[in-house]
Amino acid sequence: MTAAAAVLAAAAGVLSAAGPAGANADSADSAKPRPARTVDVQLLSFNDLHGNLEPPQGSSGTVTETQPDGTTKAIPAGGAEYLANALRTARKGHPYSITAAGGDMIGASPLLSGLFHDEPTVEALNKLDLDVTAVGNHEFDEGRAELERIQNGGCHPKDGCYEDGKTFPGADFPYLAANVTDEKTGKPILKPYTVWQRNGVKIGFIGVTLEGTPDIVTAEGVKGLKFHDEVETINKYAKELNRKGVKSIVALIHEGGLPASTSYNYNCDSSGPGAGISGPIVDIAKKITPQVDALVTGHTHQAYACTVPDPSGTPRTVTSAASFGRLYTDTTLTYDRRTGDIVRTKVKSANHVVDRQQPKAADMTALIGRWNKLAAPVANRPIGYVSAEIPGRGSTGYESPLGDAIADAQLEALSPADKGGAQLALMNPGGIRSDLAYAASGSEGDGVVTYGEAFTVQPFTNMLNVIDLTGAQLITALKQQVSGSNEASPKILQVSKGLTYTLDLTKTGADRVVADSVKLNGEAIDPAKTYRVAMNEFLAGGGDGFPAFKDGKNKLVGQSDLDAFTTYLGAHSSATSPLAPPAADRIKIVK
Repeated sequence: MTAAAAVLAAAAGVLSAAGPAGANADSADSAKPRPARTVDVQLLSFNDLHGNLEPPQGSSGTVTETQPDGTTKAIPAGGAEYLANALRTARKGHPYSITAAGGDMIGASPLLSGLFHDEPTVEALNKLDLDVTAVGNHEFDEGRAELERIQNGGCHPKDGCYEDGKTFPGADFPYLAANVTDEKTGKPILKPYTVWQRNGVKIGFIGVTLEGTPDIVTAEGVKGLKFHDEVETINKYAKELNRKGVKSIVALIHEGGLPASTSYNYNCDSSGPGAGISGPIVDIAKKITPQVDALVTGHTHQAYACTVPDPSGTPRTVTSAASFGRLYTDTTLTYDRRTGDIVRTKVKSANHVVDRQQPKAADMTALIGRWNKLAAPVANRPIGYVSAEIPGRGSTGYESPLGDAIADAQLEALSPADKGGAQLALMNPGGIRSDLAYAASGSEGDGVVTYGEAFTVQPFTNMLNVIDLTGAQLITALKQQVSGSNEASPKILQVSKGLTYTLDLTKTGADRVVADSVKLNGEAIDPAKTYRVAMNEFLAGGGDGFPAFKDGKNKLVGQSDLDAFTTYLGAHSSATSPLAPPAADRIKIVK
């Protein structure tokens, strides 16, 4: 909490030192009538905003809704102007209202926020009256020191202050990192929990990120940190909160699940509690102590409002509001003043669309306009042309057209002998953060790709590497897409032109990659031969569950992935000859 926020919190009468700004102290006025035994507390939550202050483009900016007749329709959604209005409207008539988030508020952000190290997003979240959030893996993209600056404020150590006379104040809300400790001291790097209080109502929040964060963040981003088991950590601090008299507890967990339907209004309890959801959060939810009353989750960018039985067999709410501010979850927690606990049988939860038919919040419009003015010289520069939208993040296939284009860009950038001599390139799907939109995002015109749009697709500015891999190592890496840590949720690498193979989904584990089908320019990969392979530094370090890449030799560091992508777009498109979406036919899928 910043010094300014601490002053505000004290003025508001927060009882707990760990409590977020905006919570009110108990009233000592004995003349007031005795309150009812139970009170409904509104919990509004969202997750995986990723700095999307402006409405996301393409399929990243829609949600799917199932209609009464069983058909589905896509609804344009998201944008801080609409999210702010939606949350403020939802709070009306609810004297007990908390707003919480499940991590990844920042990181992998569009240029409007990413260019300024996500200061615009934190400013927006302060205006949204966010009470608390867990850290997500992307909060570590720029390392511990930067995360601490995001929490506590201060100008960026290299880029300085962005506006004359203004110092970044930091987050008014606490970031919780219960399962992230300093390797040397063993202590959490940020608060493990906080307690929200109002008129005798006390609700504790414990925040964790996924234990596997080091596998999906650059080594530099998690240097000196240790990430612990989510269940063990939550159970530990739930006991501590109980000892302090806090019986109502919500866990904010940056790990999630996969519902059977992508419709936000799908009832994943229709065949029984939690029957319609799979993924890591299910096992986590079943093991977390019954002392925790509800789970707000994230990371998978999916929408669900389910109940999963706790270890005692009692149903417990597990929610996620997709991503990019397209949804928010409204959960009613019925608080029993006598026991200090939540009446679990009365918990209700549902997701709501942040549609763009509602009014815009004027303060968010002003905030976006102010930062856009600072970003405009960089963001609005045209760099290429497309003939249609090129699906990336929004693609439903294992191989995406935009993934192919990015891999081709990396191969082209690093194939010259003096640039690394790459023969093929591989791109991790999680690094593709958006579609490449055809519709104009501003005044540039349809089909024009701006630097800002390219940045939104690849915001990490990872440096490209070229490494030596034997054919055997390459095939091992391809098998790691569907085995090991990736077996339950495959991570299919995007491949450059010339590399082809068959993915047989009728098989299991590593066998799903048909080894003798892997070819480069029509020739079978020779296990004994050495190949020069291009990829970003994250993959080269074994990220996303690909340890085979860490065995690569003769590494050469090239330009950034974003520079390679923008150069490729400029070289392969023009106003009269725009780039068409690639066919995405390099990986043959057998079902």
